[in-house]
Amino acid sequence: MDLTVIHRQMQETFSLRRKEVVEIQPLVEEIRERWPGLFLKEEICMEFSRICNVDLLRQFNESIDKYTAPLLKLYRKRRDSLGAQMKTLLDKLDDQVTDIVTHRKRVALEGLPLFLRENSACFLKMCLDTDPEDHSTRDVRIGILTVVEDDVGTSASLPNVINLAIILEEAIVLQDIPDLPAAFAYLFGFLYALNMEYPKELKYTFEVIQKVFMDLGGTCSARVQSLKSKLL
Repeated sequence: MDLTVIHRQMQETFSLRRKEVVEIQPLVEEIRERWPGLFLKEEICMEFSRICNVDLLRQFNESIDKYTAPLLKLYRKRRDSLGAQMKTLLDKLDDQVTDIVTHRKRVALEGLPLFLRENSACFLKMCLDTDPEDHSTRDVRIGILTVVEDDVGTSASLPNVINLAIILEEAIVLQDIPDLPAAFAYLFGFLYALNMEYPKELKYTFEVIQKVFMDLGGTCSARVQSLKSKLL
C-alpha cells in the first residue's frame, strides 16, 4: 500500500464521505467496503483530526499518563464498595513485577466503568487464542477484544496478551493494536469517523473519554463532573 496516495485520496474525499456517513448512516460493513482506507490505523487518526482538529493518539496518551495515578488512587480508596471485579483488578495489579506502567494504565481504563457503576461485560471482551472468532464477537456492537494465551493456568497474575482488536457490529475491524490505551483511542476515533453513538450502558465512561481525556464537548453530567473534580 502507498500510504501517501491513500492519505491524499482520503483527504480529497473527506466531504463526500462525511456526507454519506452522517446522512445515510450506512452499516459499518458497508462503510468498510466503500472506504477501506478508513480502517487503517493511520487514517483513523487522520479522520479524527479532520473532524475535531485534535491529534487522537497524542491527546489520549497524554491524558492516560496524567490520570492513571489519580484514578488508581480513587479505585483503591473505594475498592471495598466497588465490588469483587474491582478488587480482583487491583489485586492482580499488585502481583505484577514487570512492565508496571503498562499494567497500571490497563487497570485504570478497565476500572473506569466499574468506578462509574456501569456494565462493561459486553464491551471489554476477552478470549483465548484458540477460541473461534465468532464466539467472541457475537452480539457485540462496540467492543475491545483482548486475546490471551491459552495456557493461562490458575495464576493470580495477569494473562499474557497476544493481540488486541476492535469490534464494531459483530466484526473485528482493527487488530494488532499494541496496548489497551491505543485500543481505546482507536475505538474512540472510529466512533467519530463512523458517526456511531456511545453504548447506552457505558454513556458515562465514554463521556469521561470525550470530555475529560480528549477535552471535547461542553458541560459534563453530574457524575462525570464529580469524577473530574476528584482527578484535578
